[in-house]
Amino acid sequence: MGKTTGFMEFQRTAAPYRDPALRIADFDEIYTDHDESRLAAQSARCMDCGVPFCQSQSTPDNRMSKAGCPIHNLIPEWNDLVYRNHWRDALDRLHATNNFPEFTGRVCPAPCEGSCVLGITDPPVTIKNIEMAIVDKGFARGWISAQPPLRRTNKSIAIVGSGPAGLAAAAQLNSQGHTVTVYERADRIGGLLMYGIPNMKLEKQRVVERRLSLMKDEGVRFVPNADIGDGSNGSHDVRELVAQNDAVLLATGATVPNDLAIPGRELKGIHFAMEYLTLNTKSLLDSNHADGNFINAANERVLVIGGGDTGTDCLGTAMRHGCKNLVNFELFPSHPPERRASNPWPEYPNIFRVDYGHEEAAKKFGADPRKFAISTTEFIDDGNGRVAGVKTLDISMETGSPQPIEGTEQVWEFDRVFLALGFRGPEHGVSAPLDIELDARSNYLADKGRYQTSVEGVFAAGDCRRGQSLVVWAINEGREAAREIDCFLMNSTMLVG
Repeated sequence: MGKTTGFMEFQRTAAPYRDPALRIADFDEIYTDHDESRLAAQSARCMDCGVPFCQSQSTPDNRMSKAGCPIHNLIPEWNDLVYRNHWRDALDRLHATNNFPEFTGRVCPAPCEGSCVLGITDPPVTIKNIEMAIVDKGFARGWISAQPPLRRTNKSIAIVGSGPAGLAAAAQLNSQGHTVTVYERADRIGGLLMYGIPNMKLEKQRVVERRLSLMKDEGVRFVPNADIGDGSNGSHDVRELVAQNDAVLLATGATVPNDLAIPGRELKGIHFAMEYLTLNTKSLLDSNHADGNFINAANERVLVIGGGDTGTDCLGTAMRHGCKNLVNFELFPSHPPERRASNPWPEYPNIFRVDYGHEEAAKKFGADPRKFAISTTEFIDDGNGRVAGVKTLDISMETGSPQPIEGTEQVWEFDRVFLALGFRGPEHGVSAPLDIELDARSNYLADKGRYQTSVEGVFAAGDCRRGQSLVVWAINEGREAAREIDCFLMNSTMLVG
């Protein structure tokens, strides 16, 4: 694949982001234009490795990936095609396994790169950069257009939730000629892609709505402002959806956030991360923030509790609001710069990383905003019912679990706190009226690979079934669930997961 000796001739050079000092002044995407000469050299580094772990899975039950691409992208093939300047063919191979490479090329943490065979001894191939460049060129050249099915079946499917799992399933099922309607309770379609990921990482009008427009032209029907539940308080009755359709797919995501139940939690100025991110993006799209209907961190001392992508997105958003100061608490110690022995290749490398928000904060405030191995024990009241700071203790991991270290108490002053602590599972307004069985973690109970819930004809996929995960895993589950639904309806299927 690529150039036979490319991995020996070329060093890894990832595509740079825009200058952090400039990009924090706007909510435009952080990415720079694609450099085709660099991409040709980077794709040339792809080895003829025999077994491409980048597109494989290492766990037998396929439940929790430790290696490779969950949607089995044909990475060596499109790397080779880019190296040979066959971009149109590369796009076809990319779309063969991924309905939305413009999303994953921007927001996926690239487990494929962690499993790249070259990564055993050298930095891996810049797979994510190449993926994004292929699909962006496809749109720029007009190669990507609506492809409505040639015929229609008499089967109808309702999909509840328009995040990546629901959209992937909708695209697949529509391609087979079924009539697909996607219901979304928010005012815009896209779920996590629209309101959970900020605009600077995934531009809504140019990237997300472009794909949604194609899906509409292909025949998928979208219904926003549609709260699906028990029929009360203005919601649509999910039982009617089941009765009126041949199949229903629940793809509602994992939207119940983990909380921090410590003294002072009731104080004003403490928010869940997703509330912050959602209101910010909605106001940005509605009025470019002119309506003021968002949580504004301008001139405030901001604390983000929790790391991960959501925590980083809070950092980036607060920077763009013009916060006065910015700190990020993480409960666990920092990852090492290299893999631990307990984290061997081809598993995803748990190593120290600097994401876009960390880089931006360091540029403006002079240091990485993260404070590791620290536990927040109390929110401090300013005397008027608003948060004025927090109390903390340092953490030791000597016993294998976080233990507070006596005598390390600190007091920190903050004006605003965002909780980015992950998610517990789905809300149950949709599942309760159907009496759907749940698993031990409160997710909809449906076996991986089958996706059938305890109710005949009702399926579940994505974070509401597997728990909080990645966009690429949601696409995987949406595609596989579509295959199972098609087989359920037609007794056979041509769809692949």
